[in-house]
Amino acid sequence: MKAEPRPLILNLLLGAAGRRLAAREAVAACALFGIRENSVRVTLARLSAAGLVEAVDRGEYRLGPGAASLADDVSTWRDAERRVRDWNGDWIAAHVGDLGRSDRAALRARARALELLGLRELDRGLYLRPDNLAGGVAAVRARLLALGLEPEAAVFVARGFDAARERRAVALWDGRALTRAYRDTHGRLDAWLARADSLALDTAARESFLLGNDAIRQLVFDPLLPAPLVDVDARRAFADAVARFDAAGHAIWNRFLRDGVPARASARARPAPDRQRPARGAARSSPTAIQETPT
Repeated sequence: MKAEPRPLILNLLLGAAGRRLAAREAVAACALFGIRENSVRVTLARLSAAGLVEAVDRGEYRLGPGAASLADDVSTWRDAERRVRDWNGDWIAAHVGDLGRSDRAALRARARALELLGLRELDRGLYLRPDNLAGGVAAVRARLLALGLEPEAAVFVARGFDAARERRAVALWDGRALTRAYRDTHGRLDAWLARADSLALDTAARESFLLGNDAIRQLVFDPLLPAPLVDVDARRAFADAVARFDAAGHAIWNRFLRDGVPARASARARPAPDRQRPARGAARSSPTAIQETPT
């Protein structure tokens, strides 16, 4: 599994709680994944040009104004369970069949919005999800529009489907596969935390980023289905496990940036050997890998 400099740098800044990131720290962090210094500096320049980061002092960066929506998108996983309510059997529908299909950027934004809100296509141009999100259709409509769905799209509550269409609606998601994925990833996170104390600091930082990245992406794109479509208790336990792992990863990366960077700042970017000293207390941190949702 390979890390890219763009999400890694954004992850460090988004998790830094306002702390600045020195270019040498970004170089050292990316070196753990075999990313060369030149690639890191080119990425910083491109992020700056896009408004996602901004230079505050010579060689130091912070999040730029363009990163606000990204931060909002990424942070949704933290309060996901507070955004669901009991399901009464109604559906939220979005009809996009009359919208244009020639604008590729609009198509990408539309697909991204529908995916992030967990809607699936029932009939051509008609997307559905259970009406179990807090705030109901008004909140879902507002979120879809904020994510890039065209204002011309009709978003409404649907109910009273015939039996065949209702069965097809319920079958749009593989609830068993979702539940199995919750449990599998939960198990991997807990197993890693159980051995984290024995890992070298460089290894702990690298592995926790990769594991955290996958786990958070899984939560960000989870459709938040109600029972009986999925095992809600399994999802909640998984979300709790990700939160523990995230806290552990941040502590590891804070230690790496504090203790590990000076010795590596002048080194060329390459994976650090595993003979580094063990990361004391590593089990209390995990880098939350920042998720840039596809556009």
